[in-house]
Amino acid sequence: MVAAKVCADLGLPAGQVATGADIDKAGDQLGDLLARTTVFARVSPEHKAQIVRAQRATGADVAFLGDGVNDAVALHTADVGVSVDSATDVAKDAADVLLLEKDLNVLADGVVGGRRIFANTMKYVLMGTSSNFGNMFSAAGASIFLKFLPMLPSQILLNNLLYDSSQLAIPTDNVDEEQVAQPTRWDIGFIRKFMLFFGPLSSLFDFATFGIMLWVFHAGPALFQTGWFVESLATQTLVIFVIRTRRVPFFRSVASAPLALAAVGLQRLAGVRADRLQHSELRFMEIARALMLRPAFLLLDEPAAGLSVDEIRRLGELIAEISRCGAGVLLVEHHADLIFDICDHVTVLNLGKQLAAGTPAEIRAHKEVVSAYLGG
Repeated sequence: MVAAKVCADLGLPAGQVATGADIDKAGDQLGDLLARTTVFARVSPEHKAQIVRAQRATGADVAFLGDGVNDAVALHTADVGVSVDSATDVAKDAADVLLLEKDLNVLADGVVGGRRIFANTMKYVLMGTSSNFGNMFSAAGASIFLKFLPMLPSQILLNNLLYDSSQLAIPTDNVDEEQVAQPTRWDIGFIRKFMLFFGPLSSLFDFATFGIMLWVFHAGPALFQTGWFVESLATQTLVIFVIRTRRVPFFRSVASAPLALAAVGLQRLAGVRADRLQHSELRFMEIARALMLRPAFLLLDEPAAGLSVDEIRRLGELIAEISRCGAGVLLVEHHADLIFDICDHVTVLNLGKQLAAGTPAEIRAHKEVVSAYLGG
C-alpha cells in the first residue's frame, strides 16, 4: 500500500499491485501481468530477475536500480544495471552504472548526452558516405565522355582533406530537440538508402558544372578540373547545413558556432577574440553569425569592401551556395565583377534614383550604367 501511494503521488499510472505469489501463479503469462501492474511487492531475487527478463522479451530496454545482495541477479539480467557507491560489493560488481551521488538526474543527463553524441556521429556518417558516393558517381559519369581525368588524384585527396576538416566541428554541433526526445538505433539500411539517394542527387550539381565548363567556358583539362574542384568543395561544405538536421526547411535548426565558422573557413579561429581578427576574417565571421540565426533572407551590405581578389572569389562562392541552399540574398555592393558573377537580378542606383534594372548581361550593355560606373 505504501508503494502504491508513493506511485500515485509521483504521477505514475495507476495499476495493479502484484506480489511474488502472483508472479508464481502467472507462469508463462507474466507478460500480461506486467502490462497491468505498476507495483511489485514482496518479491524474491529470482522474481526480480523474472520481471526483468519478461519485460526485455517485449522488446523494451530495461534498467534496474538496486543496492543490495538480493538485487544482484536482476542487475546482471537488465540491459543496464544501476547501483550506488554505498551499495554492497556484490551489487556494485553486477551493475553497469555506479552513481557517486544520490541524484537520478545524472542518468537523465547521460541519456541525453549519449543521444546527442549518437546523432552527431550519424551526421558524420551520412555526410561522409553520401559525399564520397556522389563524387565517385560523378567521376564515373564524367569519364564516359571526357578524354581526361575530371579531377586530379591530388585534388581528390585535398578535397577530402578540406571537407573532413570542415566536419571536425560536428561533435560540437547542436542537436534538434526531437532527435534527443526518443532513442534511436544504428540503422545500416537507412544509411544505405540515404547514400544511394543523396549521393546521385548531389551529382546533379556536378553534372550541371560539367555542362557549364564544357559548353559555356569550353574548358580544357586544367580549367575543368579546377572548376569541379571548387564547385565540389563549396557544395560539400555548405550542404552540411542540410544534412545536419531533419527539419524542413533546414535553416529552422540552429548550428553550433564552431560548425558555422567551419562553413566559412574560419574554424581555426574559433578560440580567437573578435577584436584580434583581421578585416577579412571579420567579414566572414559576420556571415557565419548570420547563418546561425537560420535566416530565410540575408542582407549583405558591401561585404567585399577591403577584401583581396582571392577573398572576393571565395566570398562569391559562399554567397552563391547560400542562395542555392534556399535562402534569399540581397547584395548591396560596388564591386561590379562580384555582382555580375553571382547575381540573378541587378538594380543600379544613382544619387538615390533607379538608373537601370535587369539581368547582369542587360546591365553590362546599358549605356548610362556603362557611362556612370563601368568607365565606357
